[in-house]
Amino acid sequence: MKNQTKQGVLERAFRLSERHTDVKTEVIAGITTFMTMAYILAVNPNILSAAGMDRGAVFTATALASLVATLLMAGLADYPFVLAPGMGLNVYFAYTVVLQMGYSWEMALAAVFVEGILFIILSLTNVREAIFNAIPMNLKHAVSAGIGLFIAFIGLQNAKIVVDSATLVSFYPFKSSLDAGTFPSEGITVLLALIGILVTAILLVKNVKGGILWGILLTWVLGIVCELTGLYVPDAELGMSSVLPDFSTGLGVPSMAPTFLKLDFSSLMSFNFITVMLAFLFVDMFDTLGTLIGVASKADMLDKDGKLPKIRSALLADAVGTSVGAVFGTSTTTTFVESASGVAAGGRTGLTAVVSALLFGLSLFLSPIFLAIPSFATAPALIMVGFLMVTSILKVDLHDYTEAIPAYICLIAMPFMYSISEGIAMGVISYVVIHLASGKAKDKKISLLMYILAVLFVLKYVFL
Repeated sequence: MKNQTKQGVLERAFRLSERHTDVKTEVIAGITTFMTMAYILAVNPNILSAAGMDRGAVFTATALASLVATLLMAGLADYPFVLAPGMGLNVYFAYTVVLQMGYSWEMALAAVFVEGILFIILSLTNVREAIFNAIPMNLKHAVSAGIGLFIAFIGLQNAKIVVDSATLVSFYPFKSSLDAGTFPSEGITVLLALIGILVTAILLVKNVKGGILWGILLTWVLGIVCELTGLYVPDAELGMSSVLPDFSTGLGVPSMAPTFLKLDFSSLMSFNFITVMLAFLFVDMFDTLGTLIGVASKADMLDKDGKLPKIRSALLADAVGTSVGAVFGTSTTTTFVESASGVAAGGRTGLTAVVSALLFGLSLFLSPIFLAIPSFATAPALIMVGFLMVTSILKVDLHDYTEAIPAYICLIAMPFMYSISEGIAMGVISYVVIHLASGKAKDKKISLLMYILAVLFVLKYVFL
């Protein structure tokens, strides 16, 4: 009876039936999204510690920022989008702003905080919503497909299936490993990831509920078996840690004191501070828009005009999350593209986000377990979700070259330039230029904002 009452409350709060979902599906989707994002809890502290920040404090800040921002998304927008400190932006924070440009991490946090405040203002004044609505529908479908290729590429890299080579990238060299008379642990993880891809694919073909999540867990279990039998030997120098949970340090929550409220505004009015802040703002804005467009398109959340209902609330949650994260002591908090894994698992409401948020909170106390999930176990999920998102390209009008070519440019730019925002920039610029040069601009009634965006993107490449 109590379970029925709880389900009734959740049904009313998230309108589950209206969106053709249920509590079980939403819970599985939330767990799935968290599992594909859990790597950020290990990766973010490692990256920001290179800038001189306390690793334990950054871990706690990362988990808390993800918890707060994701709950805001669930409460304000009721969408299955999950937020956390973004990859790419944390690398820019540590390696460019601090290590290359020579600024302190305290000043970089201040820049992130100010960026978040500006983001909030832009969200409240409809600017970001107008940008979202101005992007043509065909380009939105291309963004979704491009994100699919991008996250698949990330998955291939995380699992080391794709490695650096003289041709920029190539397949992991199994033969050379075997010729040397050894099969290193790295080769085992690649093999496990490949098995995980096939297992996940089979589960999806068979329509197994939560197939993506089961794929992650089964691949992780295989990794544990390999470590226990000696086939997989952890090697810190190769970035391969133990897949067994380590409880030797207990379950305490690391103190956030070393980074909490450590913002330095002394350079607030300097040109360099403004440049750094704008760089954060620009990348964050279009990464977020790209993620919302791509994931919402795949989940059929866009209306008949290609608009996302309650987008202002979603953008506001993202913006507030950024400033809150900076106060806690972490780089820009943003909507994660891995939210697509939860959507692919059936998540359609804010309940998915709530489940993911609670798991981020739980990770504070059970960090040894969550940090033990290796990248080769989550990689199959990213690759399979990539496939599901790439199918959006079928919705593009490929017979109209003025629509298809910009969509194609947007599609390939994301993985090749390793950036969602660069893909959007290339798509917008090429869309406007091709329509103007071919004399089709008036026929398509391109919005004024599209022209403004194209000019701004060009200026970004000139000055930033």
